[in-house]
Amino acid sequence: MRQAGTNLPKVGRYNRAVVLDQIQLRDGISRVEIAQRTGLTPQSVSGIVRRLLDEGIVREDHANRVSRGGKPRVALRINAEAGSAVGVHFDPVELTCAVVDLLGQPRVVKRRPTPPGIDPAQVVPAITELVADVLKEAAVPPSQVLGLGLATPGPIDQNRGLVVSPPQLAHWTRVPLQQMLREGTGLPVTLDNDATAAAVGERWSGAGRGVANFAYFFFGTGIGGGLILNHQVYRGGSLNAGEFGHSSVLADGPECYCGNRGCLEGLVNPSAIVTEVHRRLAQGDGASVLREPFERDPSSVDHAAIRGAAVAGDPLATAVIDEAARHVASVAVNVANFVDVDLIVLGGHGIEHVEKRYVDAVAAALATRPLARHIRIVDVAPSPLGADAAVVGSAALVLHATYSPQLSALLAD
Repeated sequence: MRQAGTNLPKVGRYNRAVVLDQIQLRDGISRVEIAQRTGLTPQSVSGIVRRLLDEGIVREDHANRVSRGGKPRVALRINAEAGSAVGVHFDPVELTCAVVDLLGQPRVVKRRPTPPGIDPAQVVPAITELVADVLKEAAVPPSQVLGLGLATPGPIDQNRGLVVSPPQLAHWTRVPLQQMLREGTGLPVTLDNDATAAAVGERWSGAGRGVANFAYFFFGTGIGGGLILNHQVYRGGSLNAGEFGHSSVLADGPECYCGNRGCLEGLVNPSAIVTEVHRRLAQGDGASVLREPFERDPSSVDHAAIRGAAVAGDPLATAVIDEAARHVASVAVNVANFVDVDLIVLGGHGIEHVEKRYVDAVAAALATRPLARHIRIVDVAPSPLGADAAVVGSAALVLHATYSPQLSALLAD
C-alpha cells in the first residue's frame, strides 16, 4: 500500500486530537504544558482549547491551578459528563454492556448469560434490549451517546464489519454484525476483537494510561492479545494482530483448531484448566478440597471453583494454575523479545481472583529471560479494570475513535 499525503483539514483534526489526548491523559494540564509536550505553538494550542471549551468537552479548573514555578496556570480537564459511550462485549458465555463517561469510567454495567447455541438473528435483539436497559438505568439522553463499541471474539474483518467464523460460535460465518447492530440500535457502531478492545480500555483508563508501548493479554473464554505501539493501536495487515493465544508453547501439545499444536489458548483457557484438574482428581493425584465435590458431581468443579480453591491455597488447584501461568510467562517473554514493549498487562474474567499468580510468574520470567533485561526489565501489571476490561474497552473504542489522534486517519486518502 502506498503512503498517502494529507491535507490541512486533516492536520487540523489531528492536532485537535493531540491536544485533547494530552488533557485526557494528564487530567490537569495547562496550555503551556500542552505546547511543550506536543511541539505545537502556544497560539495553536490556545485556539484548539478555546474551541474545545466552547464545545463543552473540556473545562477549566480554576480551583486547582497548575504550578511549575512562576505564576500558576489554569488547569484543563475533560468534562466527563459531556458525553457517553456504550460498550458491549459479546462472549460465547456472557453478554456484558456498559455505559462510560468521557474519562472511560463506567456508570452502569449489566451482564446476562449468552444463550447456548445463539445465532446471529438472536443475538442482535438480545444486545439491543440490553443496550436499551443500560441506557435507561444510566439516565443518558440519546443526544449524549457518541456511539456503540462492540467487542467480539476474533477473527474479524474490521473493514467490512464482519465477524468471521469464531471458533466457539457455530454457524457464524462472515456475519455483518456491525451493520445488524447499527440497524437494531440506531447507533453508530465501532467493531473490534475483544482483546484489542480491552487494550484500548487499558490505554484510556487502566494500567496502560500514558504508556507508549504495551501488550495486553486478555483471558476470557479464549486467550487473546492487544498491542499499543507508540501510543497507537497496532492491528497488523489483516487487522487481527495480537493473537498471543496461538503461540505454540508445547511442540507435542494438543492439536488446536487453528492448525498448530500446543497453543497457549489450548493449555490455559478455562476449559483446559477444568479438564486438567478433573484428570488429576480422577487419577487421585494428591490431596485437594475439590476431591469430595468432584466425586459427588464433577460438573461442580468448574473454573470458578478451581480459582476459588487456588486462592485458598489448595495444592492441586494452585499447581494447575501455576503451570498455566508459566505457559503465559513463556509467551510474554516472546512478546517482550519481539516487540520490545515497556509494559505487559494481564486482565479479563478468566484470571479473576488469581491475577497475582499469573503476574508473579510473568514478572519472574521477564526479569530473567528477555534478551534486553540488562538494559531494562519490562513491567507487568494486573488490569485495574479486571473482569470489566473487555466491556469498558468496547466503550473506549468509541472514545478512542472519536477523540484520540489516529495516524492512520491522518495518512489515509
